[in-house]
Amino acid sequence: MNDSPRHLASKIIKDCGRVLVAFSGGIDSTLVLRLAAERLGANAVAITAVSPSLARSDLEAARNIAREIGADHELVRSKETEDPRYQRNDPQRCYFCKTNVYQCLIDFARERGFDWILDGTNADDIGDHRPGLRAAREHGVRSPLQEAGVGKEEIRNWARELGLSNWNRPANACLSSRVPYGSEVTPEKLAQVEQAEDSLRKLGFRELRVRHHDQVARIEVSPDELPRAVEQGEQIIAAMKEAGFLYASLDLAGFRSGSMNDALRKK
Repeated sequence: MNDSPRHLASKIIKDCGRVLVAFSGGIDSTLVLRLAAERLGANAVAITAVSPSLARSDLEAARNIAREIGADHELVRSKETEDPRYQRNDPQRCYFCKTNVYQCLIDFARERGFDWILDGTNADDIGDHRPGLRAAREHGVRSPLQEAGVGKEEIRNWARELGLSNWNRPANACLSSRVPYGSEVTPEKLAQVEQAEDSLRKLGFRELRVRHHDQVARIEVSPDELPRAVEQGEQIIAAMKEAGFLYASLDLAGFRSGSMNDALRKK
């Protein structure tokens, strides 16, 4: 009997019946969508929640990947950025975000007769500060990769073997994750971050974040790209000012996913 994590994840998905896959276009949810489309056919549908916290480039990437897989792709408007609990941006912001988003997906699923909502949470997502996971459990969302014990490295290997074009795409998160806890999340700040990060990508940087510290843009790029960022300093400064920042700061520690949680770990 095959009891490998891959086999178990596939079986979990196959046994779910008719599913909505909460789809960001990232590699984790892409793998879940690909497996669901393969095993459930038209009974697997991707759904993406659209709000000011979702970069337009990420939405376009999600559309392209869903098309590549051949899965139907639905969009719903979520209103987490209108929730004062979300806007105040305390360490539970992701909980209020996901509570809103998952309720939107549940309403959609009930109207269309879906049995389950699946997400791309994986086995390595346990441990860091992730209040959004609590919201997922409270709303009955299933995480087949996590349930089967499939971690990030295995996901990338599996996605590469399946020929998924985004198998090595850098991890991403919503634009609100660029705003420090305690600093209010506003559509204006999110738009600034989106414009600034788009400018850096046009300059050729691949793995990056622009953290919004009021008038200061704290720029994280991968360590191997730090020398080039220094060389292109004038262009970067101009891009940050065009996005509405007064100052541009290059973080010498380089890109770290979840670096805004550093403040929580120090407490």
